[in-house]
Formats: sequence, structure tokens, C-alpha cells
Amino acid sequence: MRRVAGIVVLVLLVATIGAVLAGSFIDRGEVGPAHDGITVFAAASLTDVVEQVVDEIHADLPWADITVAYGGSSDLAAQILEGAPATIFLSADEAQGDAVADGLGLDEPAAFATNTLTIVVPEGNPAAVDGLADLERGDVTSVICAPQVPCGAATAELASLEGLTLSPASDEQSVTDVLSKVAAGQADAGVVYVTDVARASGVEEVPIAGAERVVNTYVAVAIPGDHDPSLAARFWDDLVGAPGRAILADAGFGLP
Repeated sequence: MRRVAGIVVLVLLVATIGAVLAGSFIDRGEVGPAHDGITVFAAASLTDVVEQVVDEIHADLPWADITVAYGGSSDLAAQILEGAPATIFLSADEAQGDAVADGLGLDEPAAFATNTLTIVVPEGNPAAVDGLADLERGDVTSVICAPQVPCGAATAELASLEGLTLSPASDEQSVTDVLSKVAAGQADAGVVYVTDVARASGVEEVPIAGAERVVNTYVAVAIPGDHDPSLAARFWDDLVGAPGRAILADAGFGLP
């Protein structure tokens, strides 16, 4: 598994991605509404972070055409490999980022954040869930992400470390789907990222002991195509630079 860490490396990555997207960074003063926009494919768990980055860009460049598609990283990766016009892919794990980079013959993904898992339950925790082992109980209806989705793969790895065999009522395609079912009372518990609980309503968190043993590393892939290269570079700069790192930290993400 690839790891990219450190401010110096991030600075170099900004330059590398700028070279991929534009040949070189274009001065922001030359950017104007005549340019094509960009399309960002982002893991659902990044929704709030990406929206804040987009808002900051729009504060400076109100005309900027930024389209964002959210979903499970495996679904997004499949769409990109089938030809969906993405400019930047933000994956919740390295596996899906690698699949896109390798499949399209691109530079290796760049790490920009980390995350760990937790349990989410309806407010009041009616099923009295207090740990991952409780999801094995016959009286607990649970939902988790599907195995091919990063949060599902991490859940399976953590359950294996605990010697548990989980039998969820359903396997969901994103953490958003898990959150929705738990918040609606359709499940007694679900497994999501720690960052998801802060952005959800109608639920509360039950920490998983030892969750730090399984860490998801979020990676970004730059995809050449018909888009505004300077706007793509600006988005990347704001995500991995000081503004984005502050937003990521405030949302509970780790920084590689």
C-alpha cells in the first residue's frame, strides 16, 4: 500500500498534478468564466469537506463551474473506468484510487487524509449496543457498507481482528446509506467513519475499542481531460493546502 505524507511531499504533489492537468499552473488572474469547469468524484464521507472547499473557491471565483458527484468509492471508480468525465477522484481508500490510476495509466494517487471506524446508533441507543461484538447479537439489526466499498472492507478487517462474523441486515453502497437507515430507525446499529457522526442528525456514536488498528487512507487521482486546468489546480491546492487541511482536521479526519 502506498503512503504519501508530509508537507514537502504535498507541495510536490500540487506541482505534479498541475503538470498533469495543465502542463503548469495558470496564474489565477488569467482564469475566467470562459473556461470549462471541472467535475469532482468524491467519497460520500467527504461531502462536508468538499462542499466547504467549493464554497471557498466560489467566494473568490463565483463563476467557477464545479460539479461534484458523491457516492461509494467503488461505484465512483467503476464509473470513471467506464468513461465518466471526472477531473479529480477522491477515494476513501487506496485500493479504489489505485484501480483508477492503474486502469487509466495515470500517476499514482496522492494521500491527503485518514479516517477510522465507529458505530452509529439511533438517538437513545434503544438496542443498548456498546461495542462491535453486539452487532452479532440476534436481537440487533445492523447495516454496514458492502465489502467492496472502503468502509465495508475496513469493517470486515476490523471484525476479523476481533474474531467476529457480522451478519448485517443489508450491505450498503456508501456510509450515507448506512447513516440514513440508522437515523430512520430501520437498523439498531451501523458502522461508519468517525467523521460521519458529526455530520449526521438523529444518531449517536458508540466508539469501537481498537478502531485505530484499521485506518483508511484517502487518496486523490488527477484525471486528464476536457476541463479547466487552472480551476482543477485551484481545487487541489485548496484541498491539500492550508484551507483544506484545516477543514479536514475540523471534520475529524487525520492528516497523513
